[in-house]
Amino acid sequence: MRAVLGVGGGIAAYKAAELVRALQKRGHDVQVVMTRAAQEFVQPLTFAALTGRKVVTGLFSQTGAEDTLSSAVEHIAVAQENDLLVVAPATADLLAKFAYGLADDFLTTLYLAFTGKVVLAPAMNNAMWEHPATRANLEILRQRGCSVVEPDEGWLACGTIGAGRLPDPERIAGTVDSVMRHKKDLTGETILMTAGPTQEALDPVRYISNRSSGKMGYAIAQAAAERGARVVLISGPVSLAAPLGVELVSVRTAQEMRQAVLEHLEESTIIIKTAAVADYYVAHVPQQKLKKTATRLSLELDPTPDILAEIGQRKGDRLLIGFAAETENLLEEARRKMISKRCDMLVGNLVNRDGLGFESDQNEVEIITRSGQTVHAGPSEKKEVAERILDQIATLRLSLRAVDTVDTPA
Repeated sequence: MRAVLGVGGGIAAYKAAELVRALQKRGHDVQVVMTRAAQEFVQPLTFAALTGRKVVTGLFSQTGAEDTLSSAVEHIAVAQENDLLVVAPATADLLAKFAYGLADDFLTTLYLAFTGKVVLAPAMNNAMWEHPATRANLEILRQRGCSVVEPDEGWLACGTIGAGRLPDPERIAGTVDSVMRHKKDLTGETILMTAGPTQEALDPVRYISNRSSGKMGYAIAQAAAERGARVVLISGPVSLAAPLGVELVSVRTAQEMRQAVLEHLEESTIIIKTAAVADYYVAHVPQQKLKKTATRLSLELDPTPDILAEIGQRKGDRLLIGFAAETENLLEEARRKMISKRCDMLVGNLVNRDGLGFESDQNEVEIITRSGQTVHAGPSEKKEVAERILDQIATLRLSLRAVDTVDTPA
């Protein structure tokens, strides 16, 4: 795979050398393009030595007229020769120029001529990162199909603490792999998804819930839409923005989630149940707030509807993928749930480990199919785990269609 690495002008430019190595380890042939400001932080010779290729530093050659003539259209040649454009660090200035189509140097001109995948890794002061202009520019670029690797948090070169550090080069390279692996292998599918927790009222101001953030489900929904599926996402209360290109249905209780699932069931071809639905609810919620007293309070809880089991009975020829969050005996419990709920595939994860699962940006899962296959994914960013899960779903869908074709008489 041939990739262009655009290096913007910021103190994080020195980390681009590590990114070159990370991309090369993944089999990418890297060509580096540097802005004038980037050359104030790192010399082009550094990247030339790492890549064994010419480093492009400007629109026009500084040598003879013949070279100048060829360099005048070099941005077109570089755009046509490469499959991917990665910009790291992507400064606030570069993001603004990309968003509004300004082309005053080689990198910004290359961006306008580039028709392949684009990955942006922003790095800047935290106030610049949070500025409404930067946020608006990022939204424009995302809508155009650019993938954005969110910056890390920590100490910044300016002495402040916050979001704005260039993402770890390995994380950027992992995103590149994920982006380049994208296929439209889910085109024609309608995926019905659930995500997040539910909230079951105890009184008008209190409720029972759990620690699910919805991040895993939202990552799967976004990735599935990018792979060509129509996605209907039924979500409990979360603090996440709706994934681009996904139809979002917001609910609060388990009963509301069940009703929404049944309303959209007939139009679906694949069902993915990532939601952490509450297992119990209060059948008779008091109309007034419960007052605190010195006496012990007992609650009578009834089981909520088992949405996954109900769909398992009604799924027909749809694929049904369930999730199991466990604290012990993961594979045993996951297989038991897969069989009892009539799932075609089940994704299990242990949620009692620091830095993984609930509320985290990372996850580690076991993907189990009814054929007995088990695939391990992670620990990785949830977006990467989402891609691994969808890879298995697409493979399972293809294999089942092949069986249907063989079994259908000519």
